[in-house]
Amino acid sequence: MARYTDASCRLCRREGDKLFLKGQRCYSTKCAIARRSFVPGQHGQGRKKVSEYGLQLREKQKTKRFYGLLEKQFRLTFDRAVRMKGKTGENLLLLLELRMDNVVYRMGFAASRSQARQLVTHGHFLLNGKKADIPSMTLKAGDVISVHQGSRKSPAFENLSGMRPIPAWLSFDEETLTGKIVQIPSREEVDLEVKETLIVELYSK
Repeated sequence: MARYTDASCRLCRREGDKLFLKGQRCYSTKCAIARRSFVPGQHGQGRKKVSEYGLQLREKQKTKRFYGLLEKQFRLTFDRAVRMKGKTGENLLLLLELRMDNVVYRMGFAASRSQARQLVTHGHFLLNGKKADIPSMTLKAGDVISVHQGSRKSPAFENLSGMRPIPAWLSFDEETLTGKIVQIPSREEVDLEVKETLIVELYSK
């Protein structure tokens, strides 16, 4: 399976925004954006006029990298959003938020989405009491995620409290290591600062 193997901090610098790809490092003074807020490369500090296409591309790249998807995965998700009722841009963000790996990250089980994806792939979680090891699966309101009984003593699930605030559309019980999707998130509850309409315009050309 194809995956990105270069430095994660370069992606944040390229997009000019924190994508929270490195867990706790993103909240410290070691964050790449805090130390070098310009685009990587020898021409990174130069000024360049951005075209309409460039603005649309940057919004798409930012969103794709924020959730840790490659181009084909992102395009397939967009195609699903097009077939849904409602606004395509909001549908896209909804599908991305309801991915298994993202929900695991939002609940505080992992420090980053890449770590959440790894934990899911290794079979550490149950979805409604059944093993779930596909990071891309789409969840729904009422779904319950819990840590597999055999994984509860793993160092990965120690000291989960206070890692990050849990969104209002989720609930989490640290004692039982169980989380639940209380409701489908609204656009206002998605903390990614992106203009999703530009992504729709890009793919509509």
